[in-house]
Amino acid sequence: MREAQDTEAQDTEAQDTEAQDTEAQDTEGTGPAGTPAPRAADAAPDVTGYGRVFAVREFRAVFAAHALSLLGLVVSEIALSVLVYDLTGSPLLSSLTFALGFLPYLVGGTLLAGVADRFPARRVLVVCDLVCAGCVAVMVTPGAPTAVLLAMRCALAVVSPVFQGTRTATLADVLGDGDLFVLGRSLLRIVSQSALLTGFAAGGLLLTVVTPRHALVVTVCTFLASAALLRLGTRRRPARDRQAGALVRDSLRGTRLVLADRRVRALLLLFWVPPMFAVAPEALAAPYADGLGAGPAGLGLLMCALPVGTIAGELYAGARLRPAIRTRLVLPLVCVTLLPYVGYALRPGLGWSLVLLLLAGAGSAYTLGLDQWFVRAVPEELRGRAMTLNTAGLMTVQGLGMALAGVAAEFAGVRAAVAGAGVLGTVCCVLLAVEARRAESAAARCAGKGVVRRVDRGVATGAGGGGIPLAPGRATETRDGADHDVTGR
Repeated sequence: MREAQDTEAQDTEAQDTEAQDTEAQDTEGTGPAGTPAPRAADAAPDVTGYGRVFAVREFRAVFAAHALSLLGLVVSEIALSVLVYDLTGSPLLSSLTFALGFLPYLVGGTLLAGVADRFPARRVLVVCDLVCAGCVAVMVTPGAPTAVLLAMRCALAVVSPVFQGTRTATLADVLGDGDLFVLGRSLLRIVSQSALLTGFAAGGLLLTVVTPRHALVVTVCTFLASAALLRLGTRRRPARDRQAGALVRDSLRGTRLVLADRRVRALLLLFWVPPMFAVAPEALAAPYADGLGAGPAGLGLLMCALPVGTIAGELYAGARLRPAIRTRLVLPLVCVTLLPYVGYALRPGLGWSLVLLLLAGAGSAYTLGLDQWFVRAVPEELRGRAMTLNTAGLMTVQGLGMALAGVAAEFAGVRAAVAGAGVLGTVCCVLLAVEARRAESAAARCAGKGVVRRVDRGVATGAGGGGIPLAPGRATETRDGADHDVTGR
């Protein structure tokens, strides 16, 4: 009898010990105030490199679809420009095919942004690819007039921000909102920059063996292949925010909600303002190369230098720097990324001009940490609309920046225009960095009741977990339940 009692006591003690262990594990598996902990990959800041991202099957499908659709888009831009010029003989209309790639982004990104959250993401992505394939198929039709070609180009540009915004929000579903998301976004940007280096050359070679309309058939095939990859390679998930009512009204409401948040607004401007000034050398590369007497080869090098610097900077930051370091470097890099342009005032030759462009491109590595802040600052139910707005704004301000650079060069000259972009852009970036810190501090102070004070290696996680660095060791606040991690698809 006593032996049975001893055994029962031991069993009870073992159960208590197991319960304590389970409680300890549960506590370790949660963040402040019982919120979910980051993924294992994100919780290990010493782990770096892109290999972890490719280990996720769904990301491999998204990555391959991105590469295919981007290839098709680049080929279509070249082929359409040549086709319009062949039909009209007008340089203006030919260049308009490129301009139309920028202007309608604002329309699609504001009036149709609600699509990204109102419908399942996979359906949105597949339908967008099919719509793009249909638009290009119309261009392929023999006898299609120039007005129809330009209209279809506009339609592609209207759909693009919805597709890109939905895809970015989907990355957060697939990879979580931690470091894997940052690396995934970085890889997609690297592919985009690489397309600038290889896509136009490949498109030009293709046009030496086929007609422009036949080249457009390649674009149709790439869009269809992208749709198939996304349909078969990703899981279906429900819509983030099922809103009743008119789509345009819902899209505008979402835009207002996104822009009403001071911190999110500051982060959006950090995405938009530096590229608006950064495009100045690209927009003025032809007259600058002519002034240097560099010829077509020099022009090609000047066009390649900035993308090469961007790719190198992103690869180094993503593969070699820990997430915490990338986060701390965001604002310093934002403040100096445009400074190399000031060197144009010294009238550098071709070699030094290339060095300046490479340095400026490498400075854009700040976007890795900025992606982290943005995805955690935006509420999940607004994530698709916020990403769509970000994409639309980015493309719009780059088009505006190219136009303004041309205007400035008309009055002040090419060198002065680029140097002026460096000075004015640096001033704007410094002001934005200050505003971003103030917005994060204000969000921490206004978190409201139920806040939890904590110190996290000098990183402030406010109501949305944005994580803009404050003073080292400074206690920060976070709203109960705000630090969340989106689990995989």
